[in-house]
Amino acid sequence: MADVSGVAYDAVKMAVEHVLAKIREGKKLSTEDILILYLGTIVGDLKEIRADIARLDHRIDETNKRIDEVNKRIDETNKRIDDLAKRVDELAKRIDAVQTTLLELQKLLLELVRHIGSAKPTSQL
Repeated sequence: MADVSGVAYDAVKMAVEHVLAKIREGKKLSTEDILILYLGTIVGDLKEIRADIARLDHRIDETNKRIDEVNKRIDETNKRIDDLAKRVDELAKRIDAVQTTLLELQKLLLELVRHIGSAKPTSQL
């Protein structure tokens, strides 16, 4: 299909050059000649549009690559956050265990103080 498009473009280009030669010579243009000139402008515009589309496609591809890179960085950051959350959870468990141990020690100390206090003879008071 690309070959047909290229051949058609070349044919229109040659026809336009022929009509331009008629204009330079001062000859009268037929309706077909005017249509060929108009078709030449349309083909030229179409070629520019295709070039713009190709340029935009390239920019979109580049933007998509940058988005992919940002997504990778976000994924890496999320993984680090998940790892930190696990560490925080582990530390919270350790803190809870230390608090439980401290509460048990406090209870034992209170019992020991009560026991020592009840074991003292009344003469020492």
